[in-house]
Amino acid sequence: MLDKNGIAKRIAKEVKDGYYVNLGIGIPTLVANFVRDDISVEFQSENGVLGMGPFPFEGEEDADIINAGKQTITTLAGASFFDSVTSFGMIRGQHVDLTILGAMEVAENGDIANWKIPGKMVKGMGGAMDLVASAENIIVAMMHTNRAGKSKLLKKCTLPLTGVGCVKKIVTNLAVLEVVPEGFLLLERAAGVSVDEIVKATEGNLLVEGDIPEMDI
Repeated sequence: MLDKNGIAKRIAKEVKDGYYVNLGIGIPTLVANFVRDDISVEFQSENGVLGMGPFPFEGEEDADIINAGKQTITTLAGASFFDSVTSFGMIRGQHVDLTILGAMEVAENGDIANWKIPGKMVKGMGGAMDLVASAENIIVAMMHTNRAGKSKLLKKCTLPLTGVGCVKKIVTNLAVLEVVPEGFLLLERAAGVSVDEIVKATEGNLLVEGDIPEMDI
């Protein structure tokens, strides 16, 4: 079973040379720490940053340099800062190659709910709405079940949706899954996790074809 860093490390393998990548709040922000050193990647944040680096070490934070989640970040040589109009023009114009988001729920048809729990105070869905409406390659980083042990990979989302039919791949603490017309296709399993455990933790339709390899991270 993976921890949050393990999930981020596995997703980092999906990042290719030359990609422009948007990292959502939570686990996705950790992906920048695990991208291979021999490839060139530009990380974008919708508050107007291009060229984000790894998280700063404690004591080296600059409170003026933050991502969309208000976390302090570092920037790489050649990084740029710009206004929200330019940032969302980049997103809406489909100039981002890969979007990595967290989620509370994902449905078997690729719907995603990641912005609101009814009854709790929230500011709004923010840039996630634009990202899921514009991006063609969305990977979700999430825990497979909630704290009560109930599946977060569902037949149908129960929380307010952020986007419809947009998720392509999901990496959880248990597995890597691809969203296909028939449901969740199991691609890989975390080390020490059985297929049966993944089946029991998945409410949505899960497709298991042949022997499922362990993740190589």
